[in-house]
Amino acid sequence: MKQTPYIRVGTSYYKRVKAPTIAGHFNEILVHWNMETIKQDHGKDHLSKVPKYDGFTCIPNHIDFKQEYLGFYNIYSPLGKMPKEGGTSLSLKFVRHIFGKQYELGLDYLQLLYTKPIQVLPILCLVSMERSTGKSTFLKWLKAIFENNLTYLTNDSFSSQFNADWANKLLICIDEVLFNKEELTERIKYLSTTNINKLEAKGKDKREVEFFGKFILCSNNEDSFIKIDANETRFWVIKVPVLEEEQINFLEKLIEEVPAFLYYLSKRKLNSRHQTRMWFTPQQIRTKALRRLVQNNRNRVEKELASILMGVIEKFDLVSVDFCPMDAVMALNKTRVKTDLTQLRRMLKRDWKLGNQGNSNSYRKFVIWSDGDINLVDAKGRYFTVEKSFLTQNFDDLMTG
Repeated sequence: MKQTPYIRVGTSYYKRVKAPTIAGHFNEILVHWNMETIKQDHGKDHLSKVPKYDGFTCIPNHIDFKQEYLGFYNIYSPLGKMPKEGGTSLSLKFVRHIFGKQYELGLDYLQLLYTKPIQVLPILCLVSMERSTGKSTFLKWLKAIFENNLTYLTNDSFSSQFNADWANKLLICIDEVLFNKEELTERIKYLSTTNINKLEAKGKDKREVEFFGKFILCSNNEDSFIKIDANETRFWVIKVPVLEEEQINFLEKLIEEVPAFLYYLSKRKLNSRHQTRMWFTPQQIRTKALRRLVQNNRNRVEKELASILMGVIEKFDLVSVDFCPMDAVMALNKTRVKTDLTQLRRMLKRDWKLGNQGNSNSYRKFVIWSDGDINLVDAKGRYFTVEKSFLTQNFDDLMTG
């Protein structure tokens, strides 16, 4: 007997329909259906054949998907492409292009998405000022793999209070991202690690739902697409190079390999171990692109002070420099960068993670004279110490050239 396309959830009826897409595929969606219409189309006896569920749930699983859990209808979408042994050379080459030296970690990331969809993962950020890098192709490829479980958002739609269209998705992808408001950064940081979210649809009350979404951000603004500080560990920022050669029908060929690539992921042994809540350690996903982004977000006081301290270190061939906050304020005033002692102490302790001496001790104080010359003089105070390695690691763009 042909299976009925209708279901009843609670007291409401729905029809499972396949909506065609431009690409020639079909997206299965649930559409509200009137009980009287079902009777008119199929007779009143047909209602007894309609499966009944107590409510909706959303439990992601790609390998052992179940449509029903304890009388609840699972709205997570099963994947249309099944794993099948075959060639994956183009897919693996593309992963290597996107992740570069972090190729194995990139494969781990994709494998975890497929085999452990509820595992918390870093916010993956693909950046490049160049065109024809493959960032958008990567998102389209993931869409072909995870289908209805991936959705695209714009900056505006992410900042909207209504999130019913993406709160139950595995992957939330934002292309051409530009988060210039601190609250947007805080929101995505919170969502990247929480397992609970408030689902809100127009005209309906908020309700609490389990959240397992992972974010992928793409941007042409390498240095300023989001505001993050030096201590942030949730972002995996990768600068994607230009494709060596553009292939005709490249995406179509990648999609042809999807069943084989899923088979490969299901059989592959993970290269990394589960070490943090986001699986990867901050050291594993630290990149030059992340460091450059952090440096660009540093304020003018930090950049100018770093430049002054490096000038002292280089002139006197030091490995570190000692100074009290007042020394730094007076030096910054010479460069017309205004700050105060309270702000400077907070910056040194909170942002630079430095501690000063517990008691007043002797140190060599740097003094900048009106002609720009720098001298070291004996002084006493509860000084801070900054290592040359700290400056070169955190302000390398500033120090070059």
